[in-house]
Amino acid sequence: MSAGPQDLDTRPGGGLGRAVDRWRSSLRLRVSTLTVLVGVAALILLGAVVNVTIRDGLFDSRRDEILTDASARTRSAQQSFDAVIANTGPQVQQLANELVARSQGTGGGVVGTMLLRSPSETAQVLINEAVIDERLLDKSVLTNEMRRAVAEGGQHWQSISLPLAMGGGPAIIVGGEVNLPVVGTHELYTVYTLGPEEETLTLVNQVLAAGAVVLLIFLGAMTWFIAQRVLGPVRQAARTAERLADGLLHERLDVRGTDELATLGRSFNEMAESLQHQIERMAELSRLQQRFVSDVSHELRTPLTTIRMASEVLHANRESFVPAIRRSAELLQTQLDRFEQMLADLLEISRFDAGAALLDVEERDLQDIVARAVELAAPLAERAGSQITITGPGRPCTADIDGRRVERIVRNLLVNAVEHGEGEPIDISVGVDDTAVAVVVRDHGAGMTPEAAGRVFDRFWRADPARARTTGGTGLGLSISLEDARLHGGTLEAWGRPGEGAAFRLTLPRRAGYVVAVSPLPLYPPGETPEPTPDATDPASLPDLESMGGR
Repeated sequence: MSAGPQDLDTRPGGGLGRAVDRWRSSLRLRVSTLTVLVGVAALILLGAVVNVTIRDGLFDSRRDEILTDASARTRSAQQSFDAVIANTGPQVQQLANELVARSQGTGGGVVGTMLLRSPSETAQVLINEAVIDERLLDKSVLTNEMRRAVAEGGQHWQSISLPLAMGGGPAIIVGGEVNLPVVGTHELYTVYTLGPEEETLTLVNQVLAAGAVVLLIFLGAMTWFIAQRVLGPVRQAARTAERLADGLLHERLDVRGTDELATLGRSFNEMAESLQHQIERMAELSRLQQRFVSDVSHELRTPLTTIRMASEVLHANRESFVPAIRRSAELLQTQLDRFEQMLADLLEISRFDAGAALLDVEERDLQDIVARAVELAAPLAERAGSQITITGPGRPCTADIDGRRVERIVRNLLVNAVEHGEGEPIDISVGVDDTAVAVVVRDHGAGMTPEAAGRVFDRFWRADPARARTTGGTGLGLSISLEDARLHGGTLEAWGRPGEGAAFRLTLPRRAGYVVAVSPLPLYPPGETPEPTPDATDPASLPDLESMGGR
């Protein structure tokens, strides 16, 4: 069974698919191919013009020679007939046969001669037609149109094709009238072959074809070489740009000469130099900022410890103070707790920024960690009037995770849900599949807009700046949670609708190196059509690391 066009392998991995990919990805291949194709078209057109010109020139030159020769033969024959005394038919017949036989050996490309009685001749004496080859009487050689033209007088010619029995090929037949003694007017036809001219034209075509092939090979090679020289620096610039994007800021182009490509290379290097300077300056500023935050956090611990000791003494003896001083001692203790938590969060953030955060991985059941986080957040939820409900998959949800960090993520999500849940129930779902574990924390409080969901992990960000924090948070909890999720190779995503509440989904791979394509749990409520919001763990849409926080 033969393969038709529909059987061609056009898949991405097939031969045609690879050829298409190669065509699309290689400018040099496209330029060279198109140049050769244009060259082929130009050579075909030029070859056709040259062929027609040479053919017409050979034909016209040979035709003129044939007409001159035929005219001379006709005059010579007439002179021979006039000079001979012949009074009978047999004598004229012999004279005609000798004339036809003699014409065969005179060269000039003559392949045949015919002496035929003119249709209009009325003489009573007749002779047989003198023909050197009976095949010349074929209608393809001597046509009725030719005989009628000769009968009108003068010399006439016609292009013909010789019969295959005579070797075929182009030829010219020339005819004219001669007067014979006794028998009257007859028509003398001479057939000339154009075989030598056809051979010459064939030879010219072969030479042109060979020259065209050589020219096309040279054109293709020259185009490929020029494209290589022109596009080589462009490819080098592309590779250097990729290395710069990978962080190899010292990569530069090799610049030679003073032409346009050299100017492009120098401009590219100047741009790379400027980018390297700016990036290094920003990196140094970032390092200084991280160092400043870390140093300040460490330096504040000593005076904070002293203040903490004094605050604890005041707080322990607050019952002996007057009400105003007792209230001040309690506020001082509360704010010191928040201050210590903020310093701890700042130190943790500085470790993330410096790339010094490490995982202490062990196999844990995510349900146990969620239960522990709910137990710690239960008093806060009770004071807010929110009831926490946990829904599990009914089987273990084990994964290789850092239990401390995952518990911190879940605890931060719970505290955030309690603060914004407005006393409504809080639902926690835990899920697992072959590659990932997940937990979704859903509140039914004030909710948030899709725009807010895209910024909820920014440091110190708040949807309503006028809203007071009721739980004493630092504004860094969700930001730290996001970093903890990334450290595991997982994702942390947010969804919200004003007046309908909000949901946060943590998805973690069960083993290091697993690629999580789909989370085991949905982020959106049933029937909700998700709007495109930035993925909090998508590097293409990450917020500025210097300004990340919570609702």
